[in-house]
Amino acid sequence: MMNAAWVWLSILLLVGLTACDRLGGSRHAQLIQDGDAKSAQGDFARAINLYEAALDDSESIRNAEVHYKLALLYDDKLNDPVSALHHFRRCLALSPTGTHATDVRNSIKRDEIAALTALSGDSVITRSEAARLRNENLDLHKELEARAVPARSVTDRLQKDNTSSKKTAPKKGNRSYVVQSGDTLFSISRKFYKSPKRWKEILDANRKSIRDPKKLTVGQTLVIP
Repeated sequence: MMNAAWVWLSILLLVGLTACDRLGGSRHAQLIQDGDAKSAQGDFARAINLYEAALDDSESIRNAEVHYKLALLYDDKLNDPVSALHHFRRCLALSPTGTHATDVRNSIKRDEIAALTALSGDSVITRSEAARLRNENLDLHKELEARAVPARSVTDRLQKDNTSSKKTAPKKGNRSYVVQSGDTLFSISRKFYKSPKRWKEILDANRKSIRDPKKLTVGQTLVIP
């Protein structure tokens, strides 16, 4: 009878643990789903709270995906490379060969520089800003040359304008995207190319419409090469 009692007790314990695991998995999935919904709505603070609650309620293999979602929010939406770097590193530590591993490694390299700049307060000029200044300098030289040679013919000007318009005209096959709240060049690059590294291609294709690469205008239409 003692053996039979132990058998029944073991069965009941196993069933109870299975039920708890299912409930835990269900709660974890609901937290992630709610976090995704809040992120899509632009309520990034609430999304972060839900994702962090999911971290407390999940196994290590699931934690990697949650850390990745948190890193994207801090990186693409809140412009906080220090916090993003922490979650990218946790994601890579928990899942070094996961589906996001390549993107995470690239993001870590970029955020390490951005984090050092933010923490040191150093006014480092980014590549996009340097390119913008270089273009402005070229435009200034062109303006000075135009003033120095006032006798330039109207035909030459028209030809130059036509050539310029041909160079800047969107190529066939290019896509368009309307900027949403919280979008950055990094997040748009990640959306279309599955990697934040091609943000400069988007910037180059929209030089005339993007005044400040760090501040996109909600509602503006961008060309996606």
